[in-house]
Amino acid sequence: MLRHVGEAPDVRAQIAGRKRGYDLSNLKARQITVDDFRECDFILAMDWENLTAMQQICPPMYKHKLALLMRYASENDTAVVPDPYYGGNEGFNTVLDYCEDACEGLLDVVKKRASMYTPSRNF
Repeated sequence: MLRHVGEAPDVRAQIAGRKRGYDLSNLKARQITVDDFRECDFILAMDWENLTAMQQICPPMYKHKLALLMRYASENDTAVVPDPYYGGNEGFNTVLDYCEDACEGLLDVVKKRASMYTPSRNF
């Protein structure tokens, strides 16, 4: 998965993101590292190919952190985020729809986990 390391997102992705208020221009692809497995709580893949690649290099003690992003989606019933590269501009909007949906679900999970470690307050 080294073919895009150092590259910015596709211009069409940047345009679609900008229309929704996201600035993707400073992002650059990078290779996942062993430190990522240790330091991150969630390591999410957009598709089966990338998930499989991560599973092959992930130390066994951290495999529970790996998942497909769409696992957290509630509005879209699909396992993976489709690659919009060879399609039209609308594909990039679909990718954003899927990612926003899944990220909302992920945020709910993070909030629930955080609440387990936050003392409740009685006002």
